[in-house]
Amino acid sequence: MSEKIKSEMISRRGAFSLLGLAAVVSLAVPTTLLTATDADAQTQGMERRDERRTGRQERRTERRSKKKKKKPTSSEEKK
Repeated sequence: MSEKIKSEMISRRGAFSLLGLAAVVSLAVPTTLLTATDADAQTQGMERRDERRTGRQERRTERRSKKKKKKPTSSEEKK
């Protein structure tokens, strides 16, 4: 009970280890916070991709239907 608390100087090695630990913790915390929002971001990305795919398919069918209409048949060419 009669222990005296000494204020000790921190060594250079101890300071670097604390600094390294702080860096690791600061990198680990944001990744755990980001994993909660990954599902939401993935859903938005999937929706965007589906919209682009649908647009491409519609444009493709329009192009193909226009080509069929414009293409003259062999009987029309003879006239």
